[in-house]
Amino acid sequence: MANIKSAKKRVKVIKAKSLQNKMRKSALKTTLKSTLTDVSATNIQLAIKKVDQAAANGLMHKNTASRKKSQLMKKLNVAK
Repeated sequence: MANIKSAKKRVKVIKAKSLQNKMRKSALKTTLKSTLTDVSATNIQLAIKKVDQAAANGLMHKNTASRKKSQLMKKLNVAK
């Protein structure tokens, strides 16, 4: 454990940020799974928006986000 006050604060802040990131990733995964079970244009658009936001916030790499969006659009095109 850190002895310096600033290091203690960093540990505390990192723990809080990690928890927020974990919650956001979990919510994103839930959205993606629910979209795959109920494929509709509005659900796909919502999921794509969430993926874009996750990439912008650094939750996922931009290439991963692009791949997820491509997979979602492919599912939508097959469903039509």
